[in-house]
Amino acid sequence: MTADIKPAPPFSFWERSVAMRYLRAKRKNGGVALISTISFILIMLAVAILIIVMSVMNGFRSELLDRILGFNGHMHVTGAALIEPERDLVLQRIRAIPGVIQAAPLVEAQALVQGRGQTSGAIVRGMTPEDVRATKFIADNIKSGSLQGFGDGDYGGDLILVGDRLAASMGVGPGDTLTLTSPTGAETAFGSAPVSKAFTVAGTFSVGMSQYDESFIYMPLAQAQLFFGRGTSADQIEIKLDDPDRSAELLPLVQNAVGADGVVTDWRNQEQAYFNALEVERTTMTLIMGLLVLIAAANIISCLIMLVKNKSRDIAVLRTLGAGQGAILRIFFLSGSAIGALGTLAGLALGILFCLNIQHIQGIVEWATGTQVFNAEIYFLSHIPAKIDWREVGFVAAFSLTASFVATLPPAFQAARLDPVEALRFE
Repeated sequence: MTADIKPAPPFSFWERSVAMRYLRAKRKNGGVALISTISFILIMLAVAILIIVMSVMNGFRSELLDRILGFNGHMHVTGAALIEPERDLVLQRIRAIPGVIQAAPLVEAQALVQGRGQTSGAIVRGMTPEDVRATKFIADNIKSGSLQGFGDGDYGGDLILVGDRLAASMGVGPGDTLTLTSPTGAETAFGSAPVSKAFTVAGTFSVGMSQYDESFIYMPLAQAQLFFGRGTSADQIEIKLDDPDRSAELLPLVQNAVGADGVVTDWRNQEQAYFNALEVERTTMTLIMGLLVLIAAANIISCLIMLVKNKSRDIAVLRTLGAGQGAILRIFFLSGSAIGALGTLAGLALGILFCLNIQHIQGIVEWATGTQVFNAEIYFLSHIPAKIDWREVGFVAAFSLTASFVATLPPAFQAARLDPVEALRFE
């Protein structure tokens, strides 16, 4: 008796070897080889571009978020809770909340600034000298001068910190004098009267965003309270967290610490429109780049259709030798999937390498073209940022592979349904 011959399991070695042989370039199948090469290149470029776009958008959001929130804080408290002595108790309770790294009372108001024949408007922010030094985004970005002596003297003294662009427009530097005029100040019988006072520039700061560097001045809190007629009260308490994305989680805890006399808002409320616009732009660009991946994967269909046509005789021979429809389907599925998988892997490598070296690439482009392709005055940043999110990279890889696998199914089913008799009749 003869032993039973077991059929080969799905995706066995012979199926894989036949599939890979079909993809090898031959002179008579040069058209198939050319289309498969084009499909590989298109998938590689589409995946790489999608990763680059998503990483650059992530980088923009992260950099702008760090700069905006580093300057403005993550949460703010306003209301009657800012009046002493209640404010000191509120500050103690807020600082005791896990996740809060800084809580600073501040006064913020507009003032008229006069320098060397120049006049401009500015936003004056009053903070205690200790809080200014603890705000690393300011203390670590002193461009000229220093914080030495800031806050010394009666009512905090008369030293101020000025944004470097504002100082340049006024023509002043450390040691020079700026005259500030407050629209509200000392109370008289006819109401509050404007107050003007000369201040000495202790230093200039640059946070890398022109909208802040050209319009903000830092002043000791006690001096700001006197200058703007605030008495002993503050305009708000600025809170910074160890993680800005936890603001929604910590907001109820902060509100409980503040009590019913205070109103707590977070950066999502204040900057919601701005970051929503960034998110919409990021989503739109991702969808557009995703369509490129689908278009690139669709080229696999034309490649396999030509391959099925050229290999119809081979299909008929395999069928007569006992290969089932499932084996034929898997052979052509493997052929198309190999193009998609290799293109996806190459695209991942290209996109990741591009993002990791984007600053060097920017420098090469600027050197070769002799132009500045990324103007810091327009984009607020000195270089193109790129932040790789590995979860998104995994999603891109899965999306590209899925699109490639789906694209192989129609021609693979066509090959499996091919009648061997009809295929051999016309050979």
